[in-house]
Amino acid sequence: MANLKLIEEITNAFGPSGFEDDVVKVIKNWCTEFDVESDAMHNVFMRMKNHTGKKPVIMLDAHLDELGFIVQHIKANGLISFVSLGGWVATNVPAHSVYIRNRKGELIKGITTSKPPHFMTDAERAAKLDIEGIYIDVGASSREEVMEVFGINVGDPIMPDVQYEYNDKNNTLFGKAFDNRMGCYCIIETMKKLIEENDLYVDVVGGFAAQEEVGTRGAQVTANTLVPDLAIVFEGSPADDLYRGPCESQGALKHGTQIRHMDASYISNPEFIALAKEVGDKNGIPYQCAVRRRGSTDAGKIHLFAGKNIPCLVLGIPCRYVHTHYNWCAESDIDATVNMAVEVIKALSEESYNKIFFK
Repeated sequence: MANLKLIEEITNAFGPSGFEDDVVKVIKNWCTEFDVESDAMHNVFMRMKNHTGKKPVIMLDAHLDELGFIVQHIKANGLISFVSLGGWVATNVPAHSVYIRNRKGELIKGITTSKPPHFMTDAERAAKLDIEGIYIDVGASSREEVMEVFGINVGDPIMPDVQYEYNDKNNTLFGKAFDNRMGCYCIIETMKKLIEENDLYVDVVGGFAAQEEVGTRGAQVTANTLVPDLAIVFEGSPADDLYRGPCESQGALKHGTQIRHMDASYISNPEFIALAKEVGDKNGIPYQCAVRRRGSTDAGKIHLFAGKNIPCLVLGIPCRYVHTHYNWCAESDIDATVNMAVEVIKALSEESYNKIFFK
């Protein structure tokens, strides 16, 4: 069973790329049994208390930022121009509520603009939507009101206004930022489940990476800090079960963790994949395999760390509607992802480790 309270706190936390400080606080509050540090970029580094420094290191990775926006300028009429933080599709942006965090830390509610059909010409209706033509309205009528009454300035971050919910009728979760707060949750739960394991072949460390959505930047820092030999990368992966049939779908809700063979950023180590499948079959952990034409994860940076290859196993929780305001995922897939990571780490031995490195 997933720790639903932790999921609620970590998904509701404010944390667009570059502004992940609230997420860092949640992680530190839930992880007092570990040695936890963070840096000025908002990367978080977590180690077991019994970290030896003498074993091979396996890094558990997930990025803690979410898609958001940043205030670019404020118009004379009070509308707020913004720049995207991450890969938004323009048609998903209008007519949603958002929160702008001002410099006092206050969250100011706004609405992304959409022109009423009453005022649109036929040409405007047919035109391609340009994200630069969308603004945020906080209910003000002037630039001065936005700045003086609401305390909003250029450079203030913005996140979707969505609150987490759990549906106990079918054990599904609704909320924002499942890409990739679900991965952050998996790091925490995996390390908690392994905390009493004193005979592991590896030292297990956690690397929560900032700014993934704007170029997998944080993972470059976490890898340099934690210096891994292997990595398990957790991701809130886009579910495809609504768009593809049962023979084509590779990211279906309630079908288990997604083992990613490749995407645009990396090709997985075949022996690491084989170990995961063997572990899944042996322990009855459901999994589904994916070969992605597009997309990337922190594995793209980690597997090339320091000019040498770091074998990465990417495990995904299928999440519907990632890169929008709202997401669905299934509790059983979260549990399968954590269980897979735990059992893979427990299965690592000198023999299996050397096999991954083709020794």
